[in-house]
Amino acid sequence: MVTEAGRRPRAEQVGATRQQILTAAERLFAEQGLYAVSNRQISAAAGQGNNAAVGYHFGTKADLVRAVVRRHTAPIEALRRAMVEEVADPTDLRAWVDCLVRPVTAHLASLGDPTWFARFGAQVTADPAFRGIMAEESLADPSLRQVLDRLHACLPDVPDAVRADRAHMVRHLVVQVCAERERALAEGSDTPRRTWDEAATGLVDAITGLWTAPSTASSATPSATG
Repeated sequence: MVTEAGRRPRAEQVGATRQQILTAAERLFAEQGLYAVSNRQISAAAGQGNNAAVGYHFGTKADLVRAVVRRHTAPIEALRRAMVEEVADPTDLRAWVDCLVRPVTAHLASLGDPTWFARFGAQVTADPAFRGIMAEESLADPSLRQVLDRLHACLPDVPDAVRADRAHMVRHLVVQVCAERERALAEGSDTPRRTWDEAATGLVDAITGLWTAPSTASSATPSATG
């Protein structure tokens, strides 16, 4: 008969194994890409002798990617909810851009050094087979949807196509700037901004300017590839 005391260490061991796998997967995916990394490599990096450990604990690669994302979205959204509560002027565009950017950079700063999540995010969002996971998990919390709704309500009157185009640029900016800074820190290279908070300020400046930039009318027909 297994007692409650006996079950607890087993559950703790399983939890520790899952965390080791998640950490190894995040690092390898960030450094090498999603398709270049096998379950066998992840198991070995996580110190697991059983090559089937990844599949046993997480199932498919998509399930593993989602689990890595979820490990970070929860603390990011907690930071975002706190920032949303502090917004004094709901018509202040920059305040909502702050709420979009700073929870991400603050979370990365809290992880210490080195980190891999920003580069992992860049790999995921660049992959058509997995990029939807990042969006789904991020939008699962009402606070991000609220920030986006309030942000869009503050924008100047521009065509819907321009808004969609700029939204794509903003997503790319946040993901890539954070990934490049993280890569530079991991390599010991110089970075344009001294801290993650200063990097956030630069991003907020750029994104606020992008959203408020004048829109130039064009008669050109969009190409099939965009």
